[in-house]
Amino acid sequence: MTTTDPLLLPAARPSSYDRWRLRVVSDPALARLYAWLAPTLVTVLAGILRFWNLGQPHALVFDETYYVKDAWSQWNLGYASRWPDDANADFVAGHADIFTTDPSFVVHPPLGKYLIGAGMWLFGPENAFGWRFATALFGTALVLLLFLVAKSMTNSTAFASVASFLLAIDGLGIVMSKVALLDIFLAFFVLLAFWFVVLDRKATAGRLAARTLAREGDESAPAWGPVLWGRPWLIAAGAAAGAATAVKWSGVWVLAAIGLYLVVSDALERRRLGITFWPTDAVRQGAASFVLLVPVAAVVYLSSWAGWLATDGGYDRHAADAQPATGIFSWVPLSLQSLWKYHVTIYNSMTGMTSPHSYASPAWQWPLLWRPTAMYANSAADGQGGCAGGQGGCIEILYSMPNPLLWYASIAAAGYLVYRFVLDRDWRQALVLVGIAATWLPWLAYPERTIFQFYTIVLWPFLLLALTFALQRVAGATSSDRDRRTAGQRVVLVFLGLAVALSIFWYPLWSGMQVPYEFYRLHNWMQGWV
Repeated sequence: MTTTDPLLLPAARPSSYDRWRLRVVSDPALARLYAWLAPTLVTVLAGILRFWNLGQPHALVFDETYYVKDAWSQWNLGYASRWPDDANADFVAGHADIFTTDPSFVVHPPLGKYLIGAGMWLFGPENAFGWRFATALFGTALVLLLFLVAKSMTNSTAFASVASFLLAIDGLGIVMSKVALLDIFLAFFVLLAFWFVVLDRKATAGRLAARTLAREGDESAPAWGPVLWGRPWLIAAGAAAGAATAVKWSGVWVLAAIGLYLVVSDALERRRLGITFWPTDAVRQGAASFVLLVPVAAVVYLSSWAGWLATDGGYDRHAADAQPATGIFSWVPLSLQSLWKYHVTIYNSMTGMTSPHSYASPAWQWPLLWRPTAMYANSAADGQGGCAGGQGGCIEILYSMPNPLLWYASIAAAGYLVYRFVLDRDWRQALVLVGIAATWLPWLAYPERTIFQFYTIVLWPFLLLALTFALQRVAGATSSDRDRRTAGQRVVLVFLGLAVALSIFWYPLWSGMQVPYEFYRLHNWMQGWV
């Protein structure tokens, strides 16, 4: 009997990390403890960093001025309504019942605002903790979800813990969990859809292999039918992608990318196993994937509009009444025709959204990290509001800045992952690259539109997965050389130590803490930063 496990080869004298792995492998009780304790500790850490000081500042920061008020009126009326002019001050003061019943035009679907509204319903709309609770909860859950995805892909609790730990301590993940915007919900549902694809990929690969063995003894056995359709994880992926689209329309790019990935990967897998001629199988799989993914996504998306459909006051609610559709679409209920007209209005508005903004950052700039977004900033003179910053005074800021070491290392790792995929043709590498492409490349088609660096929170988990793959290789996961493994593991530990140190240095600017202005200036490493 031979083995390729570096831990079991005679020439491989285990390092400290390898000795720990051997203990876990040989002790089932320790393995079970390790399997749940590691993600629990990382998730608790993420929750502490996100929920701490969540109610501060007690102000509507950045686009909270839209989403929080829309969320509350939608929660009460079923649709977003208008507020009186200059309503922010009254709302922050606790007067949350001053919204009107007149409809408000909003460009994003309702699901994210329902989630924000749920937090306000639980903890009250008059405090910032209530309107940010849902984003902090989903931001914490995103860390746990990344652990699960990384564990499924790397088959390593240690490196799954690394991936989720890096997101837990990162500024982009922290800040986007501490402001009531929609993007953290989008990131969660997008990653959830990909996790379901990972689970489907693993289950389907096993069933295809079993089907191949069965056909060796019975050529009349069906080669593809049961495997093609009996895939509940794909239905779950479609539901998650539908939920992502119900937060922001960019979720539909993910749905399309997943469909294309499934068609190509399944056809190639069947070709590899010699089951069918792959172009023909691609057509079959394309039809099956569409049926498994798209209808459930459409149902979930349409369900998010239930409040708008069930009431009469929403924007464009009766837009089709005067001019209903004729011909083959005349059977469509007027409410759905009106919803379609509303969507056309939204699309025209979004494609023309080109108003200048001091923090705007087109997608081609995102890898360079040229212009992160300050969500909130407030200065105080020395001696005012507890400031002891000397002549320069103090500042509080919520700055959606990723840990710069992790960001640039992840960008480099994504490039390296492309190289590894060319060599290895590994489905896991391909899926991470699909995630990166689906959450970044479409934005390049809108160079004139007003978009921001913080949109990369949806891209960020996939970049961290690419970085985790790279760190796993640096640590010598596939090497049997003792010195190579020991040196690689030390490099990884040094890298993680530097990442932690940088996160500590940047955390005051990620959490709205009051700091001396001179400390704030120490973070001005590039012209576009802070």
